[in-house]
Amino acid sequence: MKKMMKATLAATSVSVALAGVAFDASAEDQKILLKVPVAFATSLPGLGTPIPKVAEQIELVTNKSIRMKVYEPGKLVAPFEILGAVSAGKINAGYTTAGYWAGKIPASPLFSAVPFGPDAGEYMAWMYYGNGMKLYQEMYDTAGYNVKVLPCAINPPETSGWFAKPIEKPEDLQGLRMRFFGLGAKVMEKLGVSTSLLPGSEIFPALEKGAIDATEFSTPSVDTRVGFHKIVKYNYFPGWHQQSTIFELLINKDVWNKMSKGQQAAMDQVCKASMADSFAEGEAKQFSAMKENVEKRGVKIMQWNDTMLDAFQGAWDEVVTEQSAADPMFKKIWDDMSAFREDYKLWGQNAFLPRK
Repeated sequence: MKKMMKATLAATSVSVALAGVAFDASAEDQKILLKVPVAFATSLPGLGTPIPKVAEQIELVTNKSIRMKVYEPGKLVAPFEILGAVSAGKINAGYTTAGYWAGKIPASPLFSAVPFGPDAGEYMAWMYYGNGMKLYQEMYDTAGYNVKVLPCAINPPETSGWFAKPIEKPEDLQGLRMRFFGLGAKVMEKLGVSTSLLPGSEIFPALEKGAIDATEFSTPSVDTRVGFHKIVKYNYFPGWHQQSTIFELLINKDVWNKMSKGQQAAMDQVCKASMADSFAEGEAKQFSAMKENVEKRGVKIMQWNDTMLDAFQGAWDEVVTEQSAADPMFKKIWDDMSAFREDYKLWGQNAFLPRK
């Protein structure tokens, strides 16, 4: 996959370089200030760091006809309220991840992270050159939300959990209370885990007070900053539940429609550049965090055994069947993604060197 990602990064850089020539703001472009509450602290690598860069770049690219003011989590709108607030026009934009809306839109986690799903290269291929983007917008439109959605960052694989003791068989999960995200949470629930979706700022206190026994959150560079290693030492890989994670910029559709075609194109291209940059940042920062975790913090890097991976896969197959039966939009998106991935296998299984 690394060769594909190098090509993706190069292509994105070229498109943005060309876009910089075309996006010189017209005198007719109205000035727009996007007030952007975020779901993740801007100090967290890959989660929060992309959006200040986007704010800086969109101002440069549009000659200041579009400006963005970024608000830390909870300063303007609570993380789990961003979608509703943007749709209603209480705020005109927000930066978050679609998986937070699973309670309102069952299909939304498919545009955030998919268990045993695509890595970043394959995910972006489906989004931009398959039907992903069309279905992403259709999902929000069908659910009645007045938003324009732009994927604006993507993370590499996450760790799949921090535990107080080794997990060697499915029975070891029984009765655990664990913070877990998205569709992966439904998998864990089938294996006897009681899950809760806590925003990032609440996870460490819950772990410290014993309200939860274990947690997953993000990549090693992020988890280290949050400090999970201070309480639980067993850090499991691979991140079967989130091989890649997409983050979205939501813009109130009325505001989006008032933008000129050039401004809209600028937003689209700057977010595409952010997808490449955020992935590169994520790939660059994990190994040093993992090394320090082991050498300085006593963390034990663990690999799921085949028994556990088979259990996760089996439970996931059940979740997909149930979700598809319960929600037509989930089925429509899942079927399209699955068809794309089935075709992609011919390329993916033949083109790349095996990982060592």
